[in-house]
Amino acid sequence: MRESAAVAEGARWADDVRETVARALAALAPATVTGSAASWSVPAGPLTWSCWETGEHLADDLFAYAAQLTPAAPPADDDVPFRWESTTPGGPANTIRADPAHGPAGLLRVIDACGGLLAAAVRVAPPDVRAHHTFGRADAAGFAAMGIVETLVHTDDLARGLGLEWTPPETLAARALDRLFPDVPRDIAPPWPTLRWATGRTSLPGLPIRANGWRWDGRPEGERG
Repeated sequence: MRESAAVAEGARWADDVRETVARALAALAPATVTGSAASWSVPAGPLTWSCWETGEHLADDLFAYAAQLTPAAPPADDDVPFRWESTTPGGPANTIRADPAHGPAGLLRVIDACGGLLAAAVRVAPPDVRAHHTFGRADAAGFAAMGIVETLVHTDDLARGLGLEWTPPETLAARALDRLFPDVPRDIAPPWPTLRWATGRTSLPGLPIRANGWRWDGRPEGERG
């Protein structure tokens, strides 16, 4: 890929991250009117985590993907060693936390900020950058797609827990599927239901729920084994 084309592709992925996060925040905004973190203590859809924990986890994912791309020498074999820890038994191990005193609206601001960090990192990362992820060493497009998947599916979890509507654009789901799930069948259902199946959230005709064995492949297409 020529340099100018690579730069344009990076900008497109950065824009996709921004759009995905913006749509997620708009969908979740109605659940911020109470102003209380306690209102997000219900489980997030099929997860055992609360909606508050899931929102923090989403922010942490977006931050962590940006952090993998931004060192002068991105890590090849491990994560950047921030301190991750859980605050509740079985809760997500995060670096990023939202101040409960600012309520759900504050949590959405944290998600927005971390999404902005990822979009900025993707936009400026050189095309040859590769960084560690447990699902394959990825380039900036791979980390952008990971952030998009995390945002799409965890917003779905949150919406189900909070009683909100959430149907993202099929184009965003399709781009993420194409980049991270090349072996997932695409002729059974539209992209969004297919992405929910690929991430263990639902079944499809003839395909049971993928329980704990699902994963994506973050490696660029030409570098997959």
